[in-house]
Amino acid sequence: MAPLAAMTCAGFSGYALLLTVAPLWAVEGGAGTAGSGLVNGVLLLFTVLTQLLVPRSLERFGWGPVLVAGLVLMGVPGILYGLSDGLAAILGLSALRGVGFGVLTVTGSAAVAALVDPRRRGEAIGVYGLAVAIPNLVLLPAGPWIAETFGFWWVFGLNVLPLVGIPAALRLASTIRPAARHGDAVAPIDADVSVLRLLLRPILLLLAVTLAGGAVITFTPQAVESPSVAAGGLFLMGLAAAVSRWRAGVLADRHGAQRFVVPMVALTGVAMAGVAWGVASTDNGALFLASMLVLGLCYGGLQNLTLLISFAAVSSRHHNRASAWWNIGFDAGTALGSVAVGVIAELTSFTTAFLICGAIAAATLPLALRRTKAHPVD
Repeated sequence: MAPLAAMTCAGFSGYALLLTVAPLWAVEGGAGTAGSGLVNGVLLLFTVLTQLLVPRSLERFGWGPVLVAGLVLMGVPGILYGLSDGLAAILGLSALRGVGFGVLTVTGSAAVAALVDPRRRGEAIGVYGLAVAIPNLVLLPAGPWIAETFGFWWVFGLNVLPLVGIPAALRLASTIRPAARHGDAVAPIDADVSVLRLLLRPILLLLAVTLAGGAVITFTPQAVESPSVAAGGLFLMGLAAAVSRWRAGVLADRHGAQRFVVPMVALTGVAMAGVAWGVASTDNGALFLASMLVLGLCYGGLQNLTLLISFAAVSSRHHNRASAWWNIGFDAGTALGSVAVGVIAELTSFTTAFLICGAIAAATLPLALRRTKAHPVD
């Protein structure tokens, strides 16, 4: 797990640094709210398109080349942002970063399934989640502050961090290569469809919470007048998500994942209502911070629980595909939160946009009450 954790920290550093800074860079170049929302929307569109191809790329090229390509595409385009603040250039570089991010997300969660005994998988997903969360916790709120205090070029220069993870990626590839080669009895497309049918419930639950989380992460620096309150809210959300994703896995190993899903889905709707009220007035800073804390607990916990449910629903030879579909749900939700909320906020307000996100999360409660059968794909 150590090479996986090191590679994940390095790769996700490039993601966290620029998730809020890249939209701000677009605003610096003259883009509006909708245009700035497109930055992360394009990133995640190409992430999702890439995720569909990663399982077959691993089978064809092996883990080493695929992992290295992902880290290079996460690092180099981010450094090049500083060459232009024009929206077209930013969107093009975001697309390249999306390809790299698609590789890292699918391979990371698939590696957990390949390396760890199923009885301890929740705990392992939690440790992997910590490796994802640490860069988000530190660099997500720090990115806008660094850009405002020292300049955007400092943030772009720090995006060399994904390249530092290449040695760890090669060590990881040498560890899991023998266990990663599995033949399929059915055609790849048929297998993809079969896996998707089994995973619709956890994917839709994940999509709803990541839509809310993606909206808040992308637009908090613009929606909240006080930079310190915005940074504090993002920090609390990241901290709560890290702790929740870690501990949810341990609890799920002991008691099962299902019993924790329903309360977290309900609390997501409540938390988004609090965030919406919090950004409506500068007097609601304490409510905003408390709501971000609760949202982070749900955001992190549901990531772990839905991934556990997804792996349990399919046989081990389909874990790469389960990882791909789970990550597609995660990033599709985050992209919708970025693009759709940007458009809604420009037409109405951030308060209205965040309330809609909360309503969507609450609408998935009937799905949360159902159970996904642990039935392997033949």
